[in-house]
Amino acid sequence: MAPSEPLPPIEPILDASAAPARAENLPLEEHKAAFLVRLAAGLAHEIKNPLSTMAINLALLDEEWGGARRAPGAPEPGAREKRCLKRVQTLQKEVRRLETIVDDFLRFARGGQINRAPNDLCALVREVLEFVEPEDRVQQIRHHAELPAGLPLVMLDTGAFRQAVLNLFVNARQAMPDGGELIVRVERQGNFVELTVTDTGMGMTPEELERCFEVYYSTKKGGTGLGLSTTHRIVEEHDGTITVVSEKGRGTSFSIVLPLLVEIHGAAGENRAEEQR
Repeated sequence: MAPSEPLPPIEPILDASAAPARAENLPLEEHKAAFLVRLAAGLAHEIKNPLSTMAINLALLDEEWGGARRAPGAPEPGAREKRCLKRVQTLQKEVRRLETIVDDFLRFARGGQINRAPNDLCALVREVLEFVEPEDRVQQIRHHAELPAGLPLVMLDTGAFRQAVLNLFVNARQAMPDGGELIVRVERQGNFVELTVTDTGMGMTPEELERCFEVYYSTKKGGTGLGLSTTHRIVEEHDGTITVVSEKGRGTSFSIVLPLLVEIHGAAGENRAEEQR
């Protein structure tokens, strides 16, 4: 049997005319918005530097004041030392919270900076599930996944889309503080693929449901309000859509729909390959 001919290039089902306009053709307002984003990202980076210095020095103080006293045979710390150590640990907690806010803001500010290539959506989702599984197991959250093999590829920026999926998994975990079920399903819908992430957690009220994708809107203690809005933006940058249904006390389900890629095999090419057999 003669060797088969090389496959023709993969082409997206959707019209490529939807590609973003070149930077030099952007209207003035978009140039201003892009400048403000760069300015905000630079400011966030400048905030991260002293936060990192604070975190390192607080860790050293915690080790010096707490670690030494925990050594075998060491005397019990006095009331003053206990108060100081508690204050150090409170500062560490607040620094971590600020670092989380800055990291979330940086991810949000980098909107539009994506580099897509053909990728296996199921493999990416499986990788993120494996990443969150240990922490979910501690919180008594059970995973149920349907990730079929052999689906056409999807144009993805793997770094950005991994973050979008991770945000949904973390959101589900936060909605199930007492444990529950995380159900993840990928299914082909014609020329599209649907990723569904469902939890059996607290659910949302109609008002929360309406506002859940708003920037800085959060009902969670310590939440930044950027996780779901970042996911929403990333999905739109991938020419996709995201919807959500929820019922208070029963759970929430997010659905992401993305265009698939198809392999274009010309009929003539298939006939030639058949003749060579």
